[in-house]
Amino acid sequence: MALVGSRRDASAHAAADDGVSSLYAVQWFPMVRLAWLFVHDDLLAEEIVQDAFVALHRKWQDVREGRETAYLRQSVVNGARSALRHHKVEQRYLDSTTRGGHLQVASAEDAALASVGSADLFARLQRLPARQREVLVLRYYLDLSESQIADALGIAPGSVKAHAHRGLAALRTQMEDVS
Repeated sequence: MALVGSRRDASAHAAADDGVSSLYAVQWFPMVRLAWLFVHDDLLAEEIVQDAFVALHRKWQDVREGRETAYLRQSVVNGARSALRHHKVEQRYLDSTTRGGHLQVASAEDAALASVGSADLFARLQRLPARQREVLVLRYYLDLSESQIADALGIAPGSVKAHAHRGLAALRTQMEDVS
């Protein structure tokens, strides 16, 4: 009896290995790009995606067939949100412990991004509420449909439309303020 169960476990593990490996080959870069659009840090984005693939491997048998990419995307978005929350807490702590006022210099990555033409757009996106920013990033940088965005964020498709509309309106207002 135990031998049959262990064979089944080995078979399930092999299926998870094959499935995740195939998905990894196709989705690694798009998922890293998605994570980066949230966290703006190459290494952190890769770490978030790696964690998402590990979680997918662990849950492979529980994920409905055909929903693996959506599960992975949701994991990446959640991981990026978690990283951003952690960063905010970290910043609050650092701000409270360095009130004496050390000069804060932008990182090399931040300086490089600032010189890129899209840096202005990224800065404007950062001023939007989190949900609007997430919807716009998923829609315009990953070309996801409203239903895919709704799945990734765990919200209704109507909410996706509303957040996209409000986010675009806010960006238009920001652009008009500059003109």
